[in-house]
Amino acid sequence: MARSFRTGRLRRGESERVKACVLLGGYRFSHTLVESRWAMHVVTISATYGSGGSVVGPAVAKQLGVTFLDRAIPRSVAADLGISMEEVLVSDDQVQGRLSRWLTAAAPLSMEWMAGCELPRAAWLSPQQVLESTETAIRRCIGDKGGVVLGRAAAIVLRDRPGALHVRLDGDPERRVRQAMQVLGIDEDEARAAQPRNDAARAAYVRHFYRTDPALPEHYDMVLDSTRLPLPTCIDLIVAAARARERADAAGARAHG
Repeated sequence: MARSFRTGRLRRGESERVKACVLLGGYRFSHTLVESRWAMHVVTISATYGSGGSVVGPAVAKQLGVTFLDRAIPRSVAADLGISMEEVLVSDDQVQGRLSRWLTAAAPLSMEWMAGCELPRAAWLSPQQVLESTETAIRRCIGDKGGVVLGRAAAIVLRDRPGALHVRLDGDPERRVRQAMQVLGIDEDEARAAQPRNDAARAAYVRHFYRTDPALPEHYDMVLDSTRLPLPTCIDLIVAAARARERADAAGARAHG
């Protein structure tokens, strides 16, 4: 007796994506089975200080059903380079930690006098080594499971990733100061001091390693002023765009299949 395979309950709009395969005596999956049912979204978010990236990123990941790769990437880098999470985070935030800069300045001198000193392994790593390990970690963590990546020039690292959605959050500096106060629970003086320092460090990272300006819209599919649009609205827009991208890609795959 011939039987046809069909999945269980589907979301609205998915039923047309199912192909029934007819076999004698058993079931078989079609190679075009419900692309969107197991779709693994990839979203990168570049965010200036006070633009709400730390709020938007996790919320987008939750709604899309993928991982917010905040700790997974530095954890992977630490394992790869044999250093601690704390040392990775210092490299993330400062491109080169103070100790690394001091050692770089001392590099022309003989290093023999330092023999026997108990220095952290990160002190011996070049920024390029940390960068390459970070890029590998981003790709490894995304893998075939998808995820949301905040910062780390991920839009550039994953620019050739099919189906990835690249987002930039920015806004007027004064509005970002006020939003940082609200989101981070800090006072105005702290927010005003941190904003130019953080913005400059993030821009310097991209300019130094990738020779481009992270503010250029050409790197992104979507640029949002998250100080004028409420953060929940930004989250909804990004989620809707990611799902629309997935539907478009699935339709393109079917058309070429």
